[in-house]
Amino acid sequence: MQITSHLTDAEIAEVTELVAIVLQVDGLHPLSEHVWLHVCHGGDSQAQHFLMRRDGVLAGYAHLDTTDEVAGPSAEFAVHPEHRRIGIGRALVQSMLREVPDQQLRLWAHGEQKAAIELARSMNFTNSRVLWQMRRSLRAPLNPASLPAGISLRTFNPELDAKAWLEINSRAFADHPEQGGWRLTDLERRMNEPWFSTDGFILGISDGTGEIAGFHWTKVHGATGRKTHVRQAHAHEAIGEVYVVGVDPARQGTGLGRALTIAGLQYLRDLGLNQAMLYVDVANSSAISLYTSLGFTRWDTDVLYQRDAR
Repeated sequence: MQITSHLTDAEIAEVTELVAIVLQVDGLHPLSEHVWLHVCHGGDSQAQHFLMRRDGVLAGYAHLDTTDEVAGPSAEFAVHPEHRRIGIGRALVQSMLREVPDQQLRLWAHGEQKAAIELARSMNFTNSRVLWQMRRSLRAPLNPASLPAGISLRTFNPELDAKAWLEINSRAFADHPEQGGWRLTDLERRMNEPWFSTDGFILGISDGTGEIAGFHWTKVHGATGRKTHVRQAHAHEAIGEVYVVGVDPARQGTGLGRALTIAGLQYLRDLGLNQAMLYVDVANSSAISLYTSLGFTRWDTDVLYQRDAR
């Protein structure tokens, strides 16, 4: 077992290849976007990478994030399909538990994978949070929504809007620090990704003050774009994502969120995409109601498992 705080270019390539194989076999990405970005950029000083090789092949990889001092360390991992059911996943989790205080750990499992559920239960993890992935056809009818009075739409301008967007993002997601706690470096890292396009970053602007009242940031998975030294791994046709929708708390209940969501879906449709997806916490009943009314249905589930201090 190799443990490191920084991945070399060769190790990044190994992990990227492992992720591509898992994606091809399982049909889903084993790592969240946050972790994937850390992998692509070699990680940061407060994260640890666990690499387990077998017969010269990277059989398992895990990422341990210890930056959340409130909720505690969190982890994600991937196991090569040809090296499963032999204890690789368990060994990765055990190694991470030895690195955290009191063996307290949060563990993400993407997709309802039987092996992940069995492993979590056998190691005394319990369900802590559930995210639904929802999808809708972009070929299905999409009824227009009127913007609230005094609001107009335009696209994001990085030079003019970055600071103001971070402020409204913080207010809109005050109860969700993983999103609301973004800093400029978090925004810039995503703007440097090959999928980023200002055309798909839609702002609702107050006509009276010029302030950002809300936004819908879309994303396209599997599209060709700017090239990076790390290839993008996709095993499906390009699909649009309702990446982040946020509304200033003072504007909530005005229909702005719905209008922004529809505007983003229309943008994705105009790109020629056939399908759109999103992630939503099952506890967010109002968001699920909105997305259901717009034609989204449940597609898959991500589960956050929690192991309390020992």
